[in-house]
Formats: sequence, C-alpha cells, structure tokens
Amino acid sequence: MTEARVSATEMFQTARDFLLRHRTDYDTARREFQWPRPAEFNWALDWFDTIGERRDATALWIVEADGSERTVSFRAMTRRSNQVANWLRGLGVARGDRLVLMLGNQVELWETILAAMKLGAVIIPATPLLGPADLRDRIDRGRARHVVTTSRDTAKFADVPGDYTRIAVGEPVPGWTSYADSHEAAEEFTPDGPTRADDPMLLYFTSGTTALPKLVEHTHSSYPIGHLSTMYWIGLQPGDVHLNISSPGWAKHAWSNVFAPWNAEATVFIHNYERFDATALMEQMQRCGVTSFCAPPTVWRMLIQADLTTLDTPPSTVVGAGEPLNPEIIEQVRRAWGVTIRDGFGQTETSVQVANTPGQEVRPGSMGRPLPGFEVELLDPVTGEPAEEGEICLALQPRPVGLMTGYADDTERTAEVTRGGYYHTGDVGTRDADGYITYVGRTDDVFKASDYRISPFELESALLEHEAVAEAAVVPAPDPIRLAVPKAYVVLAGQHQPTRETALSILRFAREHLAPYKRVRRLEFAELPKTISGKIRRVELRHREDELAGSDGRTGEFREEDFPELKG
Repeated sequence: MTEARVSATEMFQTARDFLLRHRTDYDTARREFQWPRPAEFNWALDWFDTIGERRDATALWIVEADGSERTVSFRAMTRRSNQVANWLRGLGVARGDRLVLMLGNQVELWETILAAMKLGAVIIPATPLLGPADLRDRIDRGRARHVVTTSRDTAKFADVPGDYTRIAVGEPVPGWTSYADSHEAAEEFTPDGPTRADDPMLLYFTSGTTALPKLVEHTHSSYPIGHLSTMYWIGLQPGDVHLNISSPGWAKHAWSNVFAPWNAEATVFIHNYERFDATALMEQMQRCGVTSFCAPPTVWRMLIQADLTTLDTPPSTVVGAGEPLNPEIIEQVRRAWGVTIRDGFGQTETSVQVANTPGQEVRPGSMGRPLPGFEVELLDPVTGEPAEEGEICLALQPRPVGLMTGYADDTERTAEVTRGGYYHTGDVGTRDADGYITYVGRTDDVFKASDYRISPFELESALLEHEAVAEAAVVPAPDPIRLAVPKAYVVLAGQHQPTRETALSILRFAREHLAPYKRVRRLEFAELPKTISGKIRRVELRHREDELAGSDGRTGEFREEDFPELKG
C-alpha cells in the first residue's frame, strides 16, 4: 500500500472513529467534525479491504424466501471482488468506463460494486424492474460500455442496441459472457494507478417524476466518505446487524446496504422475500439478531398493521427515510417496541443532510437537525433570504463532501441548483428556535387555498391517523370561490370499503383534527400513482384535477357539501 493510500485510510478512519465516539453527543459532533478530504481515495481498496485485515467479521448475510441463507466475511468479499476486478479487466473494463449494474439482492451485486470501484469504472445502478425503454435510455445517455445483469433479464436487452460488453449472472446465455468464469481469476488485485477522490464513481438516473431522469454524478469521495453522515444518523457501530429494506438500483440501497454499514464495520443483512409478509420478516429479524433496521414509510405502514409485539427482541436502532414519517406510525412502533423511529432527510444527490440522531430528543413531526458536516439554511423562494419557512438549502462554502458533483451533461441544471452559493434541494421546511426542521413538502407540492399556504404532508399525516386510511395524497382541486381546496386521494386499509359511510367518517375525522382552513374538502378512493422507486406522483394527481376542472367533470369523489351531517 502506498504512502498516499495509508494517509487516505487514516484520514477516513480518524473521521469515522470521531463520529463513533460522539455517537450520542450531537453538539460535539456538529461543532468539531471535519470531512476528510484526501486527494486520492478508493474506498474499496483503502477502506473495505482493510476491515478484513483487522477482524474476520461477517460483511453480508442473505436469507432467501425459502429459508436458505449465505454469509460472506469481509476477507472473503475482498478476495472475490479482487477476482471479479481482475476478470472484468480482462474483458476490457477500464478506468472511467461506465457499467450498467442490474442485479437483485444477491452476493454478485456487492462483488461487482467493489470490483468496479477497484478498477475505477463508473457504476450506473439499475433496478431489475426497468424495462427495455428505460435500459435504452441508460445505455444511450449513460454512454454505457458494459452491462452486468441476471440471465433471466438478458432478454430485456434484446432490443437495446449498442456495442457494450454483455455479462450474465446465472445460467449460460448465448451471446453473453458467463459471470461464473470470474472464479478462475487471480485473488490478488493490483490497481493500474491511483484513484483521485474526485473521480466519478456512480451515475444515478433519478426517478423522473416530471421529466426524463436526471443523471446524478457522485465521486469516490461524495458517497463513500459522504455517507459517514448516514452512518452517524443511523447510529451504526462495529458488529451491528443492519437490515435496510430497499431495492438495488436506488440511492437508498447504496446508502444503507453498502456505505453506511460497511463504514461502521457492521453486517449488511438481507431478507429476500417474494411477497412482503410482516410476520415472516419479524421472524427473521428475531432469529438473526437484527440490531438496526431502516425501512421506507410504505413498509412501516404495512408493519403497523401486523402485530409488532411478535418480535421479542426488537432492534435497538430504527430509522425511516424516503419520505417523511407520520407521527402516528412513530407512536405505534414506540408502544410496541419501546424504540423511537428516527427520521432522516437526504436525496439521491446527497447523503443524509438532516436527521434525528441517537440520544437526541425526537420532536413529533420533525425530521431533526443538520448532520455533522452540513450547514443548512432555509431560504425564502422569492427573496432568497433566510426565513423560518423556506427551501432547504446547503451552504457551499465550504462544500459538503456528501454532495454530488452535479448533473452529468447538464451544466445549466447544475448551475440552477447551485446558484447563489447554495445547493437548492427543492424541498420546503420550517425551523423552530432549537434548530429542528419540519418537512413541509416539495416546492411544487405546496399550494394555496383561500390564500392560506397548505402543506400536503401535514394533511396526509392527519388522515393516516384514521384507522381506514393506509395511504393518502393531498393535492389542490380547483375551486371557483377558494381558488383551490384540499382534496385527498385515499388508499384504504384492511377490510374497509370505499363507501359513503367510510368517506363521511374520514372527512369528519379531518374536520376534528385540522384547522378549518386546512381541512380536506374532497375525497376520492383510488390507487396512488407512484414512481418506480415508490414515491407518490402528486404532480400526476394535480394534472388530473386540472383536467377535471377544465371539463367540468366529476368522478367518484365525495365532497363536503354531499354530507348534510358535516354542516354546522
């Protein structure tokens, strides 16, 4: 190992160990933490490979739906990723090449991630849910030169032209190179030169809720080092067994199934279920001793409909991310497990920026305070001045390590989101006197009704406290008198039926729990349109409301005026 590499490893470990020591001391961590900024850094070589030298612990533990399981140690993962790196090099994968990686939660996924990093190749993560059109976009705009996918998914590339290396994991496929051949490669790997910390490492295609997906570029620094903040938020420690429910291909998978746990020298635990079953999941959590658990709101909503008390030894650390968690979910988990779910806020473009950290007060509805290494300002969208309510922005002087370099091949958009010395998230929040930030919504989701600003999230949180509501999305419905009124699209829970009586019950509940200007005045039972990553497409619902108003039509919605019982 070169002197420069030792220095980079030491810089990283010093910063990591500082956060571990101050795991529950937020004030000290915020005041004294400094991002390590090595000139050269390759996380796979300079950090991951060193863990196995210190301790022969389990890096990855996968339990399949049929009960079979597989564990891989840090040392074994180092050897296998070396083999894969050597083999890929033999196939022509070189530094700077872009590689589409479309695998499920299987050992080969992690092997290839580490191998590509060691080679200096740029990974384009792709969920197996993608179809040919999405893959063509990734090959074309991503300028991909290599593809690694499962044998069963190779057919999706039949109509995706291009001179790219085709590698199949699984059964042999004509025209595709078999990943199994990598087992013949040497177990010792020598890089072809140093990796600069600002070299590109990841290229994420975002969900694309309103347009073509953006190409978010991260470096060998911004995600591996940046996710020290994510490790701190979760509260991970060496030896933890961490379960994060997230699909490969999305940023959250890299957050909590690669960088945050392995930064902490914790075990990544995976339960590969075919269909979500809360009871079966908790049985595996109990059997395998899961100590740390992260899940998106959708999963938390399904979990609280089960008997949470069947888990005798709940994880000591539980967090949620993806979308803000509603207070009712947090309270139900606290009653059953005796632990508090801690929200965190980040984006594909960043690591975790704002969160409730271990040992700190969790205030209902708040997503917490800025993480060590991030200076957060709320800026008025009109004046650009600091405000009590405004767009959540990151100060760029100094630039936080856990921030993308920009949008690849789109300097105009990059300049737009980094204008005025800040990175603009596009999300709106409020901040209290103690620095706690509460999520309000996307800048394009917040709307006015009767000249009052309405946060969809606040109304949705209230609706979710009703026993019949599993999911809800609130959007403005055009109204000739009030300009717009809040309308809720509701997905029902359990055995509840989409009847007049159910609608009346929900609307009455909303009247009792919301200020008059905020109350939901229209309701429709429907499935919610979502991105492939599971985020609600409120923009689609808003367009639908505009179209209905333009046609003077009315579908199966219920309105306040339909219920004489609500008058008075």
